[in-house]
Amino acid sequence: MMTKSSQSVRLLIVEDYPDNRELLMIMLQAIGYQPDWVSNGQEAIALLEEQQYDVILMDCQMPEMDGYEATRVIRQREKSQRHTIIIGLTAHVMKGDRQKCLDAGMDDYLSKPIDLDKLIKILDNWLQTLAE
Repeated sequence: MMTKSSQSVRLLIVEDYPDNRELLMIMLQAIGYQPDWVSNGQEAIALLEEQQYDVILMDCQMPEMDGYEATRVIRQREKSQRHTIIIGLTAHVMKGDRQKCLDAGMDDYLSKPIDLDKLIKILDNWLQTLAE
C-alpha cells in the first residue's frame, strides 16, 4: 500500500503556545513534513477558505476559539467535500477527552507532551486512509 510521501502531505498545526508549536514544527520537519501553522481556530478556518490540507493537528485548548469549536465549524463547511483529517492535541488525558474530541468531529487525538513515536504512528495510520 502506498502512503503519500511526507513531502507531499499538506499539514497544518493549530497551536497558540509558541513553545509547543516550535516543538511540533521541529518534530514534523525531522520526519520529512513541511507544515504550515496558525495560532488559533479562527485563523485556521480563514486559511481553510483558501487552501486544502490533508491533516490538521489541532490544539484543543486555545483562547478565542478552541479546537473543538474550530473543528465543528470546519466539519460543517466540509459537508460532502474532501474530509480533512483532524487530530486533537490535548494536555488533559481524562477518560472523556478522546470522546470529546471525537464528538466535536476530530478523527483522533494525541496527548501532550507529544511523543514522536506516537505522532509518527498516528500520521502513518491516517495517511494510509488518504492513499486508499
